Amino acid sequence: MLAVLLTGQAMASMDGSIVSVGAVTIREGLHASGAEIQLIVSGYLLTTGVLLVTCARIGDVIGHRRAFLLGLGWFTGASLLCGLAPDATVLVLARVAQAMGAALLTPQIFSLIHMHWEGAARRRAIGVYSMVLALGVALGQVIGGLVAGADLFGLSWRPIFLINIPIGVILLTVGPRVLLHSRTDRQQVRLDLAGVVLLTAAMTALTVPLIFGQDHGWPTWAWISLACGAALLVAFARYETRVRQPLLDFAALRPDGTKPGLAACWIIMGCYTVFLLTLTLHLQTALGYSPLQAGLAFVPYALGFGALSLSWNRYPQWLQSTLPIAGPITFAAGSALLVLLYRDEWSPLGSIPLLFLAGAGHAAGYSPLIAQITSLVEARFASAISALNATGPMLAGVAAVAGLGSVYFAAPSSADGLLRVVTAGIVLLAIGTTCAIRVASLARRTAREGVS
Repeated sequence: MLAVLLTGQAMASMDGSIVSVGAVTIREGLHASGAEIQLIVSGYLLTTGVLLVTCARIGDVIGHRRAFLLGLGWFTGASLLCGLAPDATVLVLARVAQAMGAALLTPQIFSLIHMHWEGAARRRAIGVYSMVLALGVALGQVIGGLVAGADLFGLSWRPIFLINIPIGVILLTVGPRVLLHSRTDRQQVRLDLAGVVLLTAAMTALTVPLIFGQDHGWPTWAWISLACGAALLVAFARYETRVRQPLLDFAALRPDGTKPGLAACWIIMGCYTVFLLTLTLHLQTALGYSPLQAGLAFVPYALGFGALSLSWNRYPQWLQSTLPIAGPITFAAGSALLVLLYRDEWSPLGSIPLLFLAGAGHAAGYSPLIAQITSLVEARFASAISALNATGPMLAGVAAVAGLGSVYFAAPSSADGLLRVVTAGIVLLAIGTTCAIRVASLARRTAREGVS
């Protein structure tokens, strides 16, 4: 069951970045304009960001198992349309359809893990899940570079999408046999349509300028859209507290430690996203790396992240409780040393331990903390926590890329820009560390009260 869920997660995560590597080839093959390429690359992220919360709630309405399989089938079919697209317009529309499938299947994965695993088994499942979630972007770059560069069967960029077809068919064959039905009574669950409209408008107003504003020089409309999005998001939150069956049940945030814990998770995921982007750009533009070489340079980071994600639940309890605090600090130290030492002259050998350290710090700051949050929240709020765990990091990543990406491009050189981004990341990670300390102090207080 976990293998099916996480393979689906890997497909959806990788397709967010796999296209970036093949963008040049796609543009040449389809004679696409710059605007069309931007929509092909960013439309996927925009669509998933807008729909994640709604699709998480749909899992409550129709069942998380059914929603996962429907999303997987939709994603697989849309991938076929992407691979067969005769022109850029069709590819843009197919990418939007692909993102709709991804938005439906991905929130169900965390919900199903929350519902069907408990205790140590859940911690192990979340460790593997978080590894797949975080590394999907990096793996997408590597696989995209390999597939696009190989020109399989003379199909140029098309196998980037077509590779999803056999994997999706296998999952759709095996999935119905191994996926368990949700242990919830869905008879009275309804979808809050007014909440859907309000949240969709808010997320669209927020994500459109974050994704496209930088490329257009942050025009006035981008700032107006951001302000409207923020206002609509506040209105949505207030509206949801008055609804009998809310789209996003904020009661999931009531347990002590949930809100600062989620904030810490979002911060470290956002810092990872912008660190990955700016270091990849630096390797390619300033140091002459190919997209594939730049993707492979992150393998030590992936190994560090994977090693800690798969092992932290075996550590002593006192160490597990310390990891969320030590994680952001370690991530900041590893990334800062890497940039200070090798931003002007990259050392493949010297970068390995520092990237490994940064990846391990990233995992330490995310996996144990999100596992602790699930232990605080009842299973009936699984879809709400899943929605927040999916949407929060996405928004944090988009905001970090928009804000710190502008800092990077405004610098006099790529090396200076990378240094400025990492410096800002250290400040953000310090805030994340503060949030993690808050969670730890609340946990200790709760433990003392339980003993007394």
